[in-house]
Amino acid sequence: MPDGLSRSDVPQQIRRVTEREAGHVTSLFTLAFYDDPTWGWAFPDAENRTEHHRLWWGLYMSSALTYGWVWMTDDGGAAASWIPPGQPELNEQDEARVEPMLRRLVGSHADDVLDLLDRFEANHPHDTPHYYLSLLGTHPDHRGQGKGMALLAANLAQIDEEGLPAYLESSNRANDHRYERHGFVQVGEFAAPHGGPTVACMWRDPR
Repeated sequence: MPDGLSRSDVPQQIRRVTEREAGHVTSLFTLAFYDDPTWGWAFPDAENRTEHHRLWWGLYMSSALTYGWVWMTDDGGAAASWIPPGQPELNEQDEARVEPMLRRLVGSHADDVLDLLDRFEANHPHDTPHYYLSLLGTHPDHRGQGKGMALLAANLAQIDEEGLPAYLESSNRANDHRYERHGFVQVGEFAAPHGGPTVACMWRDPR
């Protein structure tokens, strides 16, 4: 679901996100994905979307932090949440919260959002162990400085050292070319229900 909001690469120091910083990173993702075509479609109430996204991405942060693969730039301007090979994006407890949360937040639209989530899962490759980029976002105040893509590049260098591939979904198709610059290739595509936004499935072999 990455946001990928940077125009050029710049040198950037990165570090793992701690439990204490989870709230900051959740807020960053909330702001980064506010105008995202796919996640704006999923949470269509613009007036309440910020709060909806805060709850939604908080759920994903809750699970991802346990893997030790949530990263941020030293200045807190960009963050990335990776799921290591063979691990679920959500643990059982957080997975059980998905449907009740959606029904509370978006009412009858929840059925379509659940359908969208099923499409994410159906298109996700499972035959080859890989790192999955669940979320990548840049705080609006830091956009255009290359921080998101620099963070991605640093993470990919770590993954390359392990000799493993990486996978992501581009929920904002305007960002596809940014991922292609880092070696990702589109291997599939699906759309949100009822002619909603399309999502690109992108794979990168290790270098």
